[in-house]
Amino acid sequence: MTNQKWDGISKSTKAVWAGEEETFFEGAAQVPIINSVSYNHDDVDEWLEVALGKREGHIYSRNTNPTVKVFEEKMRVLEDAEAATSFSTGMAAISNILFTLLSPGQRVVSVKDTYGGTSIVFMEHLPRFDINVTMCETHDQDAIEAETLNGCDLLYLETPTNPTMKVLDLKRLIAAGKKAGAIIVVDNTFATPINQNPLALGADLVVHSATKFIGGHSDALGGIVCGREDLVNKIYGFREINGATLDANSAYLLLRGLKTLKLRIECQNSNAMALAQFLETHEKVDKVFYPGLKSDPAHDIAKAQMSGFGGMLSFSLKGGFDAVRHFLPQIRFAHRAAHLGGVETIVGPPRTTSHVELTEIQRQELGIPESLIRCSVGIEGIEDIIADFDQALADI
Repeated sequence: MTNQKWDGISKSTKAVWAGEEETFFEGAAQVPIINSVSYNHDDVDEWLEVALGKREGHIYSRNTNPTVKVFEEKMRVLEDAEAATSFSTGMAAISNILFTLLSPGQRVVSVKDTYGGTSIVFMEHLPRFDINVTMCETHDQDAIEAETLNGCDLLYLETPTNPTMKVLDLKRLIAAGKKAGAIIVVDNTFATPINQNPLALGADLVVHSATKFIGGHSDALGGIVCGREDLVNKIYGFREINGATLDANSAYLLLRGLKTLKLRIECQNSNAMALAQFLETHEKVDKVFYPGLKSDPAHDIAKAQMSGFGGMLSFSLKGGFDAVRHFLPQIRFAHRAAHLGGVETIVGPPRTTSHVELTEIQRQELGIPESLIRCSVGIEGIEDIIADFDQALADI
């Protein structure tokens, strides 16, 4: 599918108009929610052509749906991809990629500092199918490159990582992946298409938990994969059978959120930078993890491959998990929840959020201290966010 008609068009305009150029049912100005399970075809020959993919149309909503199709097209355009297909959740998207594209005896190279659910798939589920997984130290780009060149069928990267905000050198690692003949997948959830476009750097596929920043309002689950048409079609075929389908109501809510994506991300970029700078100088804070800080070891890489540093940061407190216990209840303008990417600030420790499935020893092995707090910075007034964190820190 061509992206030529969108050349030179801003991401703000793409987020509003992509997939919505044609008039909808009864002239509706907004995308209708089509909850129909099946679709009528009076002409049997036309029905067959739609079923075989030779003609545009819909047969059954486990496969395709008009509302969902608009969401997929909007994300495809934002990532400048050949194709896109959606899922019921972000983990459904990740799992479908891995189980579609990998076979027994093949090898995955990734990093230790991925999202906890992804790590579980790597550590527990893929090995059951005789798929070899090598998880490298996230900060060691030399090791990742070497393991990739040593033989790799699929290179799975996440940047910035969840929850310690490490940044991978995509240009370097994608080049290694291509040399090895690997399929290259990048989880772009934290960055969003506004701050980073891995496909433009050579990745084959980009995946998002659309539940997070894409939707932005914490009210809809979803996942999306964008990239090479041949790979996306294979993944769609697997999803069509296993049934991890995005429903029309969630697609509608994600579409609504997408229209303000650039506005929200620009505000969250700015707020996160200001909060990170405040926390970096606070006496109660041990360390701040945010690639926008000049002190961050990967700042130069992030600056080169990202147009913004994102709304996510994490920080560790002096005093261990007891300090976390005292700090979190004092926050006034934040949800204490296992979520991120919403318009509200959201805080929580990895041991109850991103890496709750792992043991304390496993978290330590992944470089995640028990004193760490992950913070998804919202669109509130930054002066209020900083004042709120300041008074909460004063109480520990």
